[in-house]
Amino acid sequence: MKPIIAGQIEAVAGPPALAASPRWALAGLSLAMLMSSLGTSAANVALPTLAQTFGASFQQVQWIVLAYLLAITTLIVGAGRLGDIVGRRRLLLVGVVLFTAASALCGAASSLAMLIAARAAQGLGAAVMMALAMALVGETVAKERTGRAMGLLGTMSAIGTALGPSLGGVLIAGPGWRTIFLVNVPLGIVTLLLARGLPADRGEPGAARTRFDAVGTLLLALTLAAYALAMTSGRGSFGALNLVLLSAAALAFGLFWLAEIRAPSPLVRPAMFRDPTLSAGLAMSALVSTVMMATLVVGPFYLARALGLAAAPVGLVMSVGPLVTALTGVPAGRIVDRFGAERATLAGLIALAAGSFLLAMAPPTLGIAGYVAPLVVLTAGYALFQTANNTAVMRDVSPDRRGVVSGLINLSRNLGLVTGASAMGAVFALASATADVATAPAAAVATGLRVTFTVAAALIAVALAVAVVTGRRRSQA
Repeated sequence: MKPIIAGQIEAVAGPPALAASPRWALAGLSLAMLMSSLGTSAANVALPTLAQTFGASFQQVQWIVLAYLLAITTLIVGAGRLGDIVGRRRLLLVGVVLFTAASALCGAASSLAMLIAARAAQGLGAAVMMALAMALVGETVAKERTGRAMGLLGTMSAIGTALGPSLGGVLIAGPGWRTIFLVNVPLGIVTLLLARGLPADRGEPGAARTRFDAVGTLLLALTLAAYALAMTSGRGSFGALNLVLLSAAALAFGLFWLAEIRAPSPLVRPAMFRDPTLSAGLAMSALVSTVMMATLVVGPFYLARALGLAAAPVGLVMSVGPLVTALTGVPAGRIVDRFGAERATLAGLIALAAGSFLLAMAPPTLGIAGYVAPLVVLTAGYALFQTANNTAVMRDVSPDRRGVVSGLINLSRNLGLVTGASAMGAVFALASATADVATAPAAAVATGLRVTFTVAAALIAVALAVAVVTGRRRSQA
């Protein structure tokens, strides 16, 4: 894998003789993305072992994953904005140190409470790395290579997602569960050394006088935490607690918006959303992520119940999506740089719509091929869309707002994933018309898949409409 990744980095940053510093700096940003996604996917595999180790219930050990995801979701925008104020390179290095130290604490945890607290700290470090890695692309590579750099970051994130379950399984079976966290320590040290080659922070006009919006950050964090908990609690059912959490999220968001209107130096300027490229990019990202989450929620049940696959083949088929994303990330970046972000966005959305439609129409009699072929189309379209959309949104952002906009892009994707896990899971359960999807008949699960991806195709159609309307508004401006 090393020569392949090194070749991709060289293709993005330029020949080594001409661009040694950008090449190594980009390698550091890529490793930061790899670690943050690895931190999400590797821990899931360890939950049964951790429940046994600490004598805890499944609901209790779920907080090992939830604490990490909540920290990222609630703090990523604030982390991006803080980087704009104090310096993105400086804060990225702090984030890498925090992530590495928290990983060591996770590996040394003697109780479940200590492990959950360390995972929250690890999530804060991941939020900083995810927000600022994308923001620093504009200062690391030439503008005409931005698409390729964004594609490379997407590739590394996909590799981390795909590698996590298999690496976690090997480590748990061998040295033990602590090593799934301790493996981040050497990776963090290498990332820290490489990231030191990033361009020095340049003081933006007025940055020294800019104050961090602590009130806005707190209110946004409360909003996002309440929303994420509303979408993930209840294990698929929607009850009084979910309604209370959603109401709390709505109230906190209203207070956040009022605070931002009045703040002299807001976390998020409300006027930013008048930019059609930004608003459309965030909306499309959330819609597309909602659809992609459907493959993770519905796929395992369809493969196991409708196609009758055992656990090992299900895992192999499920790894196709991240593998396709990893392989198509950098080529997608080349397409964006050559044909433009707007055209590439449309092409990616068309592929997403086609993949969703094919999944909705494919009968179970086609077997694994009938599921994998549309999945390849869907995930290739996702890789192209994500690279193009990120490039379009970040391309013309003023240097003093790159961090917060990068945080917003990552936030929109995370909210789409959280919403998709709940909403698309509910659609699948309702369409299957059974009390327990895990034991549903094959025909019911097949019906659930068809309905779910029909809804997914409709969501992508909405995203396509947004892209077309935004393109027309931009051409008329």
